[in-house]
Amino acid sequence: MSSPLLDLPGAVAGDGIDAPVAAHYGSFNREQRALENGEGFVDLSHREVVRVEGPDRLPWLHSLTTQHLESLAPGVTLPGLVLDPQGHVEHAFIGADDGTALTLHTEPGRSAALVEFLERMKFMMRVELTDVTSSRAVTWRPARGSAHERYELVPRDQLPAYADAAGPAAGLWAFDALRIARGEPRFGVDTDARTIPNEVGWINSAVHMDKGCYRGQETVARVHNLGRPPRRLTLLHLDGSENRLPPVGSDLLLGEKSVGFVGSSARHHELGPIALALVKRNVDLAAELVADGMPATQEVVVDPEVGLHVRPLR
Repeated sequence: MSSPLLDLPGAVAGDGIDAPVAAHYGSFNREQRALENGEGFVDLSHREVVRVEGPDRLPWLHSLTTQHLESLAPGVTLPGLVLDPQGHVEHAFIGADDGTALTLHTEPGRSAALVEFLERMKFMMRVELTDVTSSRAVTWRPARGSAHERYELVPRDQLPAYADAAGPAAGLWAFDALRIARGEPRFGVDTDARTIPNEVGWINSAVHMDKGCYRGQETVARVHNLGRPPRRLTLLHLDGSENRLPPVGSDLLLGEKSVGFVGSSARHHELGPIALALVKRNVDLAAELVADGMPATQEVVVDPEVGLHVRPLR
């Protein structure tokens, strides 16, 4: 469903799965600077929201996901993943508990499959799942002062009032430019069906390394202990001479050989055109690559040797 905030002055709708919210409100460079200064908010109301109620919800989700949830304190927000038996990421979410229910949100179009999986895994557990996307909307606020960036859940019919109080509004182009510069991947855009958490920097953020068994844990632990994941997330600095960005999924070439694919891309107000890409581990960090015909240099996000046996490159 389209956001009512598309009626704000200057709003231009996004593309594809992001069409229900604004790409920008007239100046994505100004919007980036405002977010960097800790001002305003981003409308992410196209993300889908699921509420998990019942006394068994936290230990149950703890057993199914990569995150440590069984003793999750009310108000604490954490990312988490559901992996397949081989350790590939099947679902990604961000959730918080209020003492009564855990509410999580995920990418547009992903909640139905997540709910279907969780319903299959309920067995005799005292939990109840409800998709509340129609009534709850996700927003994001930047860090300011001593505060951390945060996601907020807003009654959908109160979004216009929220925008009046929280403004100025910033669009997805500004949000993505800063996210890409931080090296933060977006599930389903910067990942594919073969992605394991170690490749994209989700170890210790979305994966808790000191919890008990969960599906796919063996792969995650083995790569974490031995290092050298098959691929690595990298930040690309794109040649800015062409007024375009590479489409999601574009081949990343070294010479004439495909060595990965491009995910998110954006124009950063200081760095220029940038993108995230998944690249084969053994590609030289100094090698110049080509993304959709544009030369691109690499900046390390995930160390190709990452694991307990090495120190991170940064």
